[in-house]
Amino acid sequence: MARTKADILDMFHELSELTILEEGDPASFRVRAYESAARAVDAYVGDVTALTAAKLQALEGIGKSSAAKIRELVDTGKVEKLEDLRKKHPPAIVALLAIPGLGPKAVNRLRKELGVQGLDDLRRVIAEHKLRDLKGFGQKSEDKIAQALARMQKQGTQGRTPISVALPLAERILATIEGIAGVRKAAYCGSLRRFAETIGDLDFLVAADDPGKVMDTVVALSMVDQVLGRGETKTSVVTRRGLQIDVRVVKEEELGAALMYFTGSKAHNVKMRQRALARGLTLNEYALTEIATGKVVAARTEEDVYAALGLPWIPPHLREDTGEIELAEQNALPAPVPRILGDFHVHTTVSGDGKSSLEEQIAAARARGVARSRVQLGALPAQADRVARGAVGIDDAHRLERRRRGGPLLPRHGLDHGDLGRVEVPRLDRPVVDEGDAAGGEIRAVDRDRRRARRDLALRDVRQARAREREGGAGAGAGVPLPRAPRGGDRGDDRSPAPGAHQDRRVLHDAALGDAAENRADEEPAPAAGVDDRERAGYAAGAGTARCGQTARDDGGGLGGALGGCESV
Repeated sequence: MARTKADILDMFHELSELTILEEGDPASFRVRAYESAARAVDAYVGDVTALTAAKLQALEGIGKSSAAKIRELVDTGKVEKLEDLRKKHPPAIVALLAIPGLGPKAVNRLRKELGVQGLDDLRRVIAEHKLRDLKGFGQKSEDKIAQALARMQKQGTQGRTPISVALPLAERILATIEGIAGVRKAAYCGSLRRFAETIGDLDFLVAADDPGKVMDTVVALSMVDQVLGRGETKTSVVTRRGLQIDVRVVKEEELGAALMYFTGSKAHNVKMRQRALARGLTLNEYALTEIATGKVVAARTEEDVYAALGLPWIPPHLREDTGEIELAEQNALPAPVPRILGDFHVHTTVSGDGKSSLEEQIAAARARGVARSRVQLGALPAQADRVARGAVGIDDAHRLERRRRGGPLLPRHGLDHGDLGRVEVPRLDRPVVDEGDAAGGEIRAVDRDRRRARRDLALRDVRQARAREREGGAGAGAGVPLPRAPRGGDRGDDRSPAPGAHQDRRVLHDAALGDAAENRADEEPAPAAGVDDRERAGYAAGAGTARCGQTARDDGGGLGGALGGCESV
């Protein structure tokens, strides 16, 4: 079977997961290389399987070894390195990493010293109080892991797969099944169709002319690790991640009854069978039939079955026996959302981490009939110096766009930005991320609460330092833990605060007082000599500081990367 982009991503994700166990370090070089390669493959918009090794290496994030593994998977259907890791670290061992308190090193120690090969073994050593005697654990760790296991079992999440993982996999399998010649209809059902948060296994129903072709395709799926059973109309397999997949082929005229039955929930089905019996009918996975005569009343569609039982069709996500049947009797079911009216926080190539340009986002929003699409725009490096001085106006952004592409962006798409004011960028946190309502032609400033909180911490320390200076003179600010300059060299073993440093402290302090204070600071610039007190205050508050020519980073994801190395506090 031909390999796809999704297979390559699965390969790198599994390599990363198993290498973490192999090396005991989530941040090892190989793990980071696999994760980087996965991001590069995911971002590539063409057919990655058609690229040669040389062209793969030309993609940022893919090295020689990763490129070779991609070609090995595409050309041979498997990767030798991955096969070796699978033999050493079976799925039962990988599952232990999902338990809070167990990292790769701890799991490896449990395997080596206590013979733990899965959840059952872990429960046994906890029950025998052996875990507390293992180096690096203790009674407290043993109790926490026992509580985590009990919590997972109570919540029903043990052995279940998050829908964020199960849904993309199910859609890939469904697309493969639908591509088989002779398949008329196919659908996934079970807890996934009810959109539960976690999924026990994946269930598929298929109406097909040749059930054998469907069974052959399922057992040949690239993610299959074990075939539990293969029959004429039903096949069960297990993926390498331990997720069971059940596929049933039914008659097309019975598909509705089967889909209703295998979607569940169990409690919902019990209520529906009771409702059928009260009307002299019996309901199962084949049909709704009359008990007295055996005549089929409904089976082809779910709508037919519900209608025959005097109810409107009930959406799958409501079928949990939480009052949906009673509401259906009164025609009072909540109306499903017919379509999504808007998208928020959409990234583009302008912000540096999106896959589509702003033009493409606008076109896509219009094509989908979206009323509003809020696009996150990052300040461009060409504007970094102006951003650092305090503000970037929307007119400036349009002038820059005109220079870059030969015309203003929003008007070119029939969007009138009008008089929207300016995007204010505070001196200290300088959130150089603006939000633009692309479909509505609107651009607004964004508050960055986390950065504001961090700035406030810096201001608090500076205020304390200034208070001490007022009480005890210029040297009293030494109570703030400010870093010393490097010793030796032309700068001497120590140095005094740079001229104007106290004025810089006032700038930092007054920035919290509003635009008037900021304007006053702009009129009275402090001399830039060495490491000033603004920089020290940033260190003292843990904010992180970078000067021009260096790389500026912050965990908020906006300032450092967007400025491209200009000074930030």
